[in-house]
Amino acid sequence: MKILIQPNLTKAGAARHTARVISRLSELGVACLMEEQFRFAFDGLPLAFCEEPSDGFAACDVVIAVGGDGTIIRSAKDAAAFGKPVLGVNVGRLGFVAGLETDELDRLPLLMEGEYLVDERMMIEVRLEREGEAFSYYALNDVVMARGALSRILDFRVLLNRSHVGDYRADGLIVSTPTGSTAYSLSAGGPVIDPGMRCLLLTPICPHSLFTRPVVFGEGSCLSLQASSTEDGVNCYLTVDGQISIPMKDNEPVLCRKAERAARLLKLKSTNFYEVVNKKLAERRS
Repeated sequence: MKILIQPNLTKAGAARHTARVISRLSELGVACLMEEQFRFAFDGLPLAFCEEPSDGFAACDVVIAVGGDGTIIRSAKDAAAFGKPVLGVNVGRLGFVAGLETDELDRLPLLMEGEYLVDERMMIEVRLEREGEAFSYYALNDVVMARGALSRILDFRVLLNRSHVGDYRADGLIVSTPTGSTAYSLSAGGPVIDPGMRCLLLTPICPHSLFTRPVVFGEGSCLSLQASSTEDGVNCYLTVDGQISIPMKDNEPVLCRKAERAARLLKLKSTNFYEVVNKKLAERRS
């Protein structure tokens, strides 16, 4: 078995826990791979380095991401393009999508023994067309259209399969997957959705209405979002999983639909989704 290790060294303790993961896997006879950019931190450990990230994804059987939710989500999206599963080791604060905590590395032998579950998570394909060129992005958590630094409200129009659904006056709109329902959408008042479901969740951010509520759409839905402002100099940005930010023009449409590819997250322990949610949210409150 070959495993690609992807650490986020900006997280406290990530380097130390990554070294622990590499050492444990080496004891189990696993070949570990890592991107060349991390050689400075792990040179001398039993692993091989890849010049390009794509080389590692193509060569490995499994990806282990060591970091917080953002790190795991980024790795899961990249790995999905190669059909590879990801095991997340949480060194962040919440770790909703992590498969292990740093005090559970004794479970790593289960990976070699095939004693694990593969949790397939729906992703969103985001499509933007500009000047005759199409751009596609993928989100495991959410897609957000929201105002920039100026405190001005935006007007949004939402279409479902090219039919008008509704207009919103709000700071922004969130389109999330069930996985992303426990992220920004939850903070904006959206419901928690079991990640095993296949749907799109539309949640307005600070809507200028007492009667605006989140809406759940079926997996075959294609949502088109447009934003405009009556104020000069008010910018709108499209953000994908909090990792890509694109300035938008007035009334420029963004299409969101279920992606054909799915992220595959590995679980080495039997956990109930709602137990995890309750535990993580309790940790955030404390």
